[in-house]
Amino acid sequence: MTDATTDATTDATTDDTAPARPHPDTARVHAFRDDAFGYDDATALAERVRVGEVSPTELVEAAIERCQQVDPALGALVFTAFDRAREHARRTADSRLSSPFAGVPSAFKDAVQVEGAPMRLGSPAVPDSPALHDGDYARAFRATGLIPLGITAMPPFGWTAATERQGGLVTRNPWNTGRTSGGSSGGSAALVAAGALPIAHANDGGGSIRIPAAVTGLVGFKPSRGRHTDEKFSRGMPIPIVSQSVVSRSVRDTATFLTAFEASHLPVGVPPVGPVAPAPARRLRIGLVEQSPAGGATDAATLAVLRETAVRLAGLGHEVVPTEAPVPTGFRDDFIAYWGLLALSTSSSGRRLFDPDFDPAELDPFTIGLARMARRNIASLPLHLLRLARTRRQFDARFGDLDVYINPVVAHETPEVGYLDADLPFETHLERVSNWVTFTPLQNIAGSPAVSLPTGHAPDGMPVGVHFSARRGQDRLLLELASEYEAAHPFARIWE
Repeated sequence: MTDATTDATTDATTDDTAPARPHPDTARVHAFRDDAFGYDDATALAERVRVGEVSPTELVEAAIERCQQVDPALGALVFTAFDRAREHARRTADSRLSSPFAGVPSAFKDAVQVEGAPMRLGSPAVPDSPALHDGDYARAFRATGLIPLGITAMPPFGWTAATERQGGLVTRNPWNTGRTSGGSSGGSAALVAAGALPIAHANDGGGSIRIPAAVTGLVGFKPSRGRHTDEKFSRGMPIPIVSQSVVSRSVRDTATFLTAFEASHLPVGVPPVGPVAPAPARRLRIGLVEQSPAGGATDAATLAVLRETAVRLAGLGHEVVPTEAPVPTGFRDDFIAYWGLLALSTSSSGRRLFDPDFDPAELDPFTIGLARMARRNIASLPLHLLRLARTRRQFDARFGDLDVYINPVVAHETPEVGYLDADLPFETHLERVSNWVTFTPLQNIAGSPAVSLPTGHAPDGMPVGVHFSARRGQDRLLLELASEYEAAHPFARIWE
């Protein structure tokens, strides 16, 4: 966790050994106030920069102050680059760049190569060696005009759905610091939900954008496969599952980011997002899925929000029909087996994949458990991969006459910190995460777009997200439906 009280004139370095700071177990934490940021989303801030109402330097300083205010309670930053951000802001102001988000502060998740920063993937097994240059993704991300202030936390290698690391290092939910911020993009989600940043990088290999968005009240969009470049270590996966994107507080911010990204990276195998209309051109046929055959039953609070969302969609003129999840028999076992294969590759090939000084002795219990599980079941892995490949090929056809599916993001309300602790016994961790994360991995295998929208709250006030998904390549359709929904039913804000 970065020491957010570090003098603002000096860039902080990584500090994965610092103990978690004291915190009120049930505090709501946010930094919204009438400063240069105000209450605006990234699109509004970029417009204010363009018309000269506020400068990039003012925005960066406001973001630094806000991060320093909330991070001691949230534990969301693992590396800061405040001086580099200040210099970037000065250059942006001088050059009057026309990029869509020119001058808007942001952050990278600890999962991409960023010049001058370590990429540790949430694990002490990966050394804290700073990268010599930006990777392909970081360069394209910067080309949108966003100014990263640092690196946000994730759990080890992104395997789980809570941002908790060995030794009690925890990223907390700003809606209630006794609850998890989700994972694996929980650091980015916590800062955006708390108002410290308007938008931040996130990525998703099984729900890692959508789950944090769901539990922190954000928009979390997982794009179609091929829409973004991958990091080098992801490109060799037998079945590509990782998507790069952002978490944001508005649909228009996510849509603007996706279209802006295409200016420097043309999508492969899918059409460009292009201009996003405020609503779909026609009324849609939407399948309502309440239960997943891949895990535990959906709880009452989650079902209530899902059903209310369905009623609202019908009120917008769409046809909503109850249906079964498009999940083939055995998908849960197949995905867990693939999870194990990736963990086995991480533990056995970390020196080649990540860093010559990768230290397997520092791996967390969950990664070790997944790798051991894969090693025990190595003979059955080809069958699991064959079935997952078949699922990917057949996914679009399973829609039939439906345009979109809606379902819960996760099966039950947001758990408390420690529920998915990094030091839990493997069997306990696996049972808990696979019963909570039951809906989102399918779209990673299929390569299709999906988005979590913060459409409601549980009785205790915690956000509940609803999951919208479509066929591969139909990202624009999803964004248009999400835009229409948000305009009719604005999302609740943490300061309200």
